[in-house]
Amino acid sequence: MSEQTFYEKIGGHQVFADLASHFYALVAIDPILRPMYPPTDLHGAGERLMMFLEQYWGGPTTYSETRGHPRLRMRHAGFHIDSAARDAWLRCMKSAVDEIECAPELKTQLWEYMEGAAQFMVNQPDPTEGDSLPIA
Repeated sequence: MSEQTFYEKIGGHQVFADLASHFYALVAIDPILRPMYPPTDLHGAGERLMMFLEQYWGGPTTYSETRGHPRLRMRHAGFHIDSAARDAWLRCMKSAVDEIECAPELKTQLWEYMEGAAQFMVNQPDPTEGDSLPIA
């Protein structure tokens, strides 16, 4: 008998569907993250996040079957992701992760992944003091 995957241990499809739904409900009202999405793409983004996380944690491989290799940095390269965007993403994701009912060690493992993934996606330096001041 094979050992359960993380996907199975944490609760499977419904957990990841709820996580993505909660996360994107917060993205929809976040002043930093919302402008990164086309007006009609939040649902699609939620589906993609859910499929990606399911696959990453040992669930169905629907993400790769429909979208190919994740290539996360490449897929996000067109977005300005600095520490403010990272922190906004983490605030929304923390709220979503906190809602999951599971063993604390599973929640910790999931959250540690989210923190690392968010940092990995940063592709812009933070503005330094005076960057936005006009040159006289």
